[in-house]
Amino acid sequence: MNIAILGATGRFGKAFTARLLAVTNHHLTLISRSAGNLYEDNYRITCKSVNATDFRSLKKVLKDSDIVYFAISGDYIPVMVDNIINLNPKRFIFMASVGIYNELEGDGAEFNVDNDQSQIPNQYAAGLIENSDVDYTIIRAGYLEHGEEDDYVITKKGETPLGYRTSIESIEKIALEIIEDPKKYSRESISITKDMKEK
Repeated sequence: MNIAILGATGRFGKAFTARLLAVTNHHLTLISRSAGNLYEDNYRITCKSVNATDFRSLKKVLKDSDIVYFAISGDYIPVMVDNIINLNPKRFIFMASVGIYNELEGDGAEFNVDNDQSQIPNQYAAGLIENSDVDYTIIRAGYLEHGEEDDYVITKKGETPLGYRTSIESIEKIALEIIEDPKKYSRESISITKDMKEK
């Protein structure tokens, strides 16, 4: 299996790449504007220094991908996501943030898109994905920090997340489950956060 990671040099991208290399035998296509500065090609890795807003360049690097994992932030997310949708990947995992549906309550409400304009590109991109025919999973994470892989609770779209902090390891765990069983969470938007509600 060939897994493409867009945003491979970011905080999550680097951690997830290391996890995939350690626990799977899959081939990885690592994509970012500076991928070649951090990684070297070998029998498990192909590095591609590509700007994902460039459709033709993206088409070349994703042509043999079985799963595309998107872990990029910034204003140009909708352009990149639209490019990916038009390439119709076999399986697309889009990593966004909790709050894109104004679903957070209490202390976490400050991260809702109505209160945090930096969420607007994530919200728009998620809408493009949900209205497409792509086989997707949207993973909505909270503030990322290292922690236990089992320290999480999953909520579906329309439900209130129980927190706004997320361990990197828990995202890796769920992403690996989807990679090994692509039908899991197919065409769903899920939040993965710590349970921060008072017991």
